[in-house]
Amino acid sequence: MSSMHVVFRVDASVAIGTGHLMRCLTLADAMKPQNIQVTFVCRKSPGSMVELIGCRGYQCVCLDGPIGSVEADAEETTAALLSSFAGGVCWLVVDHYGLDARWEALMRPIARKIMVIDDLANRAHDCDLLLDQNFYAGFESRYVGRVADSTRCLLGPAHVLLRPEFLEACRTLRRRDGTVRRILVFFGGSDPTNQTLRVLTGIDALQRPDIRVDAVVGSANPHREDVRAFCDARPWASFHCQILNMAELIAAADLGVGAGGAAMWERCALGLPTLTVVFVDNQLQTTQDVATTGAIAYLGWASNLSSADYAAAIRGLLDRPDELVSISTEALKLIDASNDGAELVIRAMNEITNARLSG
Repeated sequence: MSSMHVVFRVDASVAIGTGHLMRCLTLADAMKPQNIQVTFVCRKSPGSMVELIGCRGYQCVCLDGPIGSVEADAEETTAALLSSFAGGVCWLVVDHYGLDARWEALMRPIARKIMVIDDLANRAHDCDLLLDQNFYAGFESRYVGRVADSTRCLLGPAHVLLRPEFLEACRTLRRRDGTVRRILVFFGGSDPTNQTLRVLTGIDALQRPDIRVDAVVGSANPHREDVRAFCDARPWASFHCQILNMAELIAAADLGVGAGGAAMWERCALGLPTLTVVFVDNQLQTTQDVATTGAIAYLGWASNLSSADYAAAIRGLLDRPDELVSISTEALKLIDASNDGAELVIRAMNEITNARLSG
């Protein structure tokens, strides 16, 4: 796919989180060695992380205001792209719950091929390639009737988009023995309800200064300074904001506390047994289905949990090292981190492009 142009239409915000953008950035980074030109189209809003896109070396075209109708977004996106790419773009990749087959059909005149990244399987798509990297019971047939028969679907955790640091970390991964010396707390890039501080308060009540805690927040987290102040006041807690070494922290931890979503796959890939919660409906089914495999310890809805609830759950696992070992083992079975999902996606894009050119 040399000399090809790929446009990502994706948003991040305090409200919707940063997972969509981060996985698109992972895929974009994997395209760099193949000389693929990448542009992002994003709406600017609190927590949109547009600056991060620029820091990673990509142009970002910003749309103003909140997303309106599907038709209005398609019109704005088309206008933004035509100003830079009069001849259209090779691939348009859309990762957005608010957009569907209507939007994709409206983008066909400017995009030669369309790829959709989805998790929900709750709406129709007009695309050439669809990626859903999540584990669900019966995930193989989730999009039957929602995409054309000709659409190529990449489904399940074999296609998880992991950054190179995770692929590297899996090669030197230690075997955990159930002893907890270090806990990793991470609730995604925004954590609007401040579960991070709730967990830290619960850990504080355990009075286990022998256990180190790494608290990770994103730059879109509106409570990050409160978390920083809490950690600064406690020698056992370390504060990290918008880090580049997440794989290193996951590999070093013995227990995790965090949300479902993209970060869940990163923890499973490195076998970190994790107390996992859900924030929003779109995380619920896949998190519950993963829990049935034994690959996580599922606590339910974050909104129902207090600091005392987190403390009790952590204390319980500290007393059950065999269970921690079992969770780690099942997590590693769920995702083969030696498998480069991003490369599989790019290969599929390549094959579809070549088929069009030769057809």
